Amino acid sequence: MRERTGDARDAALLTPREMAAADQATIRAGVPGAALMERAGAAVARAASAMTRPGQRIVVLCGPGNNGGDGFVAARHLRNRQRSVDVLLLAEPERLKGDARWAFNALSGGWRPLSGDVLAECLDGAHLVIDALFGAGLDRPLAGVAAEAVRAVAVSGVPVLSVDLPSGVNGATGEVLRAEEGQGLAFRAAATVTFFRRKPGLVLYPGRGLCGKVEVAQIGIEPSVLDEIAPRQWVNGPDMWGAAFPRVRDDGHKYDRGHALVLSGGAASSGAARLSALGALRIGAGLVTLGAPPSAMLVNAAHLTAVMLRSVGDADALTDLLEDRRFTSVLAGPGFGLGQRLDAVLAVLLSADRALVLDADALTALAVDPEGACARLRERAAPVVLTPHEGEFGRLFPDLKEQPKLERARAAAHRCGAIVVLKGADTVIAHPDGRLVINDNGAPWLATAGSGDVLAGLVSGLLAQGMPAFEAACAAVWIHGRAGVRFGPGLIAEDLPAQVPGVLSDLLQR
Repeated sequence: MRERTGDARDAALLTPREMAAADQATIRAGVPGAALMERAGAAVARAASAMTRPGQRIVVLCGPGNNGGDGFVAARHLRNRQRSVDVLLLAEPERLKGDARWAFNALSGGWRPLSGDVLAECLDGAHLVIDALFGAGLDRPLAGVAAEAVRAVAVSGVPVLSVDLPSGVNGATGEVLRAEEGQGLAFRAAATVTFFRRKPGLVLYPGRGLCGKVEVAQIGIEPSVLDEIAPRQWVNGPDMWGAAFPRVRDDGHKYDRGHALVLSGGAASSGAARLSALGALRIGAGLVTLGAPPSAMLVNAAHLTAVMLRSVGDADALTDLLEDRRFTSVLAGPGFGLGQRLDAVLAVLLSADRALVLDADALTALAVDPEGACARLRERAAPVVLTPHEGEFGRLFPDLKEQPKLERARAAAHRCGAIVVLKGADTVIAHPDGRLVINDNGAPWLATAGSGDVLAGLVSGLLAQGMPAFEAACAAVWIHGRAGVRFGPGLIAEDLPAQVPGVLSDLLQR
C-alpha cells in the first residue's frame, strides 16, 4: 500500500458554519464574493446542461440568500446554452442583498414570483428543476410556499438538481428539518452540486439518501484555508489511515504481526466469536487464538483450522493466559452471553494492559452501570474500541441518544476516553479528542446477522499488529464496507472474511 493515496484535506467535511468561514477567508484574501458565486453558478449550469438537451425546459427555484444567487447565475448560463429557463423567486427582489442582489441584477431574461399556480404551470413539460432555495445554511423547517414547492415537485416526477444541499436538509446533521410536531420536508434530488468540500449532511442519513449523485465543484477557495478552519470531521478512506496501515516485511515472521485473543461464549453461541477470529486473521494478525469455555471446546475445534484454541473457563484462566505477553489485543463480547462469567472477565480486561475491543454482550454488561463503566474505561492506559449499534449505544449512553449522530458519538468518546464506532448505514468513528470520521462505502447487504462480529474482529486484528486505535477502527470499517460491496447481494457474515484479501490486494495495487 502506498504511504498516501492523496491529501487527507480532500476528505474534510465542512459544516455550514465552517463553509461560511472558508468563504470569508477567501474574500479576505482578495477574491470577491461575486466571483465565488459566478463560479458556483457556472458549475451548477454545467451539471444541469449534462442532465438536459438544448431547447428543454428547466425550472430554477431561487431563495432569498446566496443559494438563490447561485441559481440566478446558473439560469443566466443556461439561457446562454439554449435552455428554456423559468426563474421563480421565493422572495421579493427588494429583499435580496449583497452578492445575491448582484446575481439577480445580472440575470438575463425574466423571472416570476414563486407560487403554487405558477409552479404548476412551469412544471408542466419541464425536464429539470434546480433547487436553489436554501441549501446547507437552512436552520428551520420548510414552510409555506417552499413546502408546497417540495410537494409539487415530488408529485410531478421532474428530476431535481440541488445547489449545495437539498433544501430542507440540515447541512451539519443530515436530518430533515421539522417542526416539533409533524414530518419535515426536503427535496429528493437526482444530483447535487456542492462547493469546495462536502458537508456532513451529504454523508449522513437521511440527507445522504436525498442528495443523489454528488459533485464537488472547486470555485477558487484554496485548500490552505482548511488549516485555519481546522475541521474535525472527515469522510473515511485510505487517506485517513493509509500511512499507519501495517506492512508485511519481507524478512518478517508471524510474531511480528501480533497475536489477537478472541473470547468465545458457550457451545450454542460460539459462532459469533469464530467470525471475529477469522476477521482478525484475514486482516493480517500473525496469530489468532480463540479462548473458549470448556463446554465450547469441541464445537470450536470442529470448525477451526488456522485459528488456535485455548480453554478459558473463568477470569482466573484469562488472567493466567494474559501472562503471555505475546497477546497484543483482546476482543470480548460477540456471542459471549451475559452473567457472572462476563462480569468477571470484563474486570480482568479493564485492568489489563492490552488493546481491547468491546462489542455486543460486553457493551450490554457495561450498560448496567454506564457511569462506572466510563470511569473504568478512562483509567485504562491501553486503547479501547467500543463498537455499538444504535440500541447498544442508547443503553450505554442513555442521555445522549436523542442528539444528532455526530454530536452523540463525539460526546460518548470524550466521556469514556475510548474510540467509539457507532455502527449503521453511515457508521461514525469518534476519537476522545473530538475527531470524527464518517464512513460512506458500506453496502445494504452488510445488514445481516454476524456482520458486526466480523467488523469487531477486523478492528482487533489491526490493533494486534500495533496500528493506532483510531486509525485501526477507521480502516476496519472501510475494509468491511468494501468487502460487502465486493460480494454483493446474498451476502452472509461467513462470506465477509474471505473478501478481505481481495480488498487488501486492491489497496496494495493502487
